[in-house]
Parts: sequence; structure tokens; C-alpha cells
Amino acid sequence: MRPPPEHAVLAFAALADRLHLRWYVFGAQAVNLHGFPRTTADLDVTLDLGDHDLPELRVALRRAGFDTREADDAFVLATRVLPVVHRATGLPVDLVLAGPGLEQIFLDEVDTWTIRRRKVCVLSVENLVVTKLLAGRPRDVEDVRELVARRDDLDHAKVERLLELLEDALERSDLRSLYASLRTDRR
Repeated sequence: MRPPPEHAVLAFAALADRLHLRWYVFGAQAVNLHGFPRTTADLDVTLDLGDHDLPELRVALRRAGFDTREADDAFVLATRVLPVVHRATGLPVDLVLAGPGLEQIFLDEVDTWTIRRRKVCVLSVENLVVTKLLAGRPRDVEDVRELVARRDDLDHAKVERLLELLEDALERSDLRSLYASLRTDRR
């Protein structure tokens, strides 16, 4: 019997501690940690390599119980995603290499959770809402609807400021109105 998916998160957290990486969980696992149970078949993590390079990360991942699913560095550098799988759980993990800008801001604003005495960095709920709205898939919009309904401590002004910046940067005008509609839909 395989261990639960949280073992993959904890294994990555231990690796990040050893390498002194800045990182955070995002996606469905972050939604789970922020109070809305959601099934998912993978783990999404953003990390800043800092002084480390990709070959060094690959070696550390293998030692920590992760196997790479894509061996081509050109793919990783082009997509900024290193797909791996956690051997013990079989859980696929997408490691996103943080770029400049928004991801660096998100790294500065992580929420820290303690799971089995291990520090786990999670995308803040406000930044999670923003990334989900930006992705815009039906499942992501539903996640935002649930987070808005369940989290009374959500800083709506912060979300709206970030959405306004993204709308300006991306020449879009739909993000704030979508968020407003989800806020009025509160259950």
C-alpha cells in the first residue's frame, strides 16, 4: 500500500530545507491546505533555484526519492517545468522554476504550514485566487468560488489590486469582473 500524497509534499519540503530553496505549493494541493478539500492526482510546486543549477537539483531529487519524468534539459529550460514523480507515493510532481516578477513576489508572501513537524510553504490564499482566475479553467473558477465562500479572512482588496495589475500587463479586462461575480455568488 502506498503512503498518502502528503508524503510527497513532506519529502520535497525536506529537500528544500537541505538546499535552502525558496518554494511553495500551488494548484489543487494548495486549495486543499487552504480549507477546501479537492481531489487531485498531482502536486504543483514553484521553486527558486537560487545558487543551484538543474543538474544539481536532479541529483538532489533522486536522493530525496523523486525520479524525473523528462530528461531533456532543453524542455525544462523552455517550459520552466521539471516533471518528476515521487517514488514512494507514485504522485506526479510538476516543479516550476520561478521566473522574475510575480513568482518572486509570491515566494516572498508564502504561508507557512507545519505538517508532521515539517515546514511546508504554500501560496497565500490571495495569490492562489489570482493564479486560479488567471488560469481560468472551469475547475479553477470553481476553486475560487469555494475559497471565497469558505475564507472570511480573504483580503479582497489585495486580490483586486493584483488582478488590476495583471489586466493592465496582459491587456485583459475580464479578471476583476469574474472575481466580482464569484464574490457575489458566495453561498
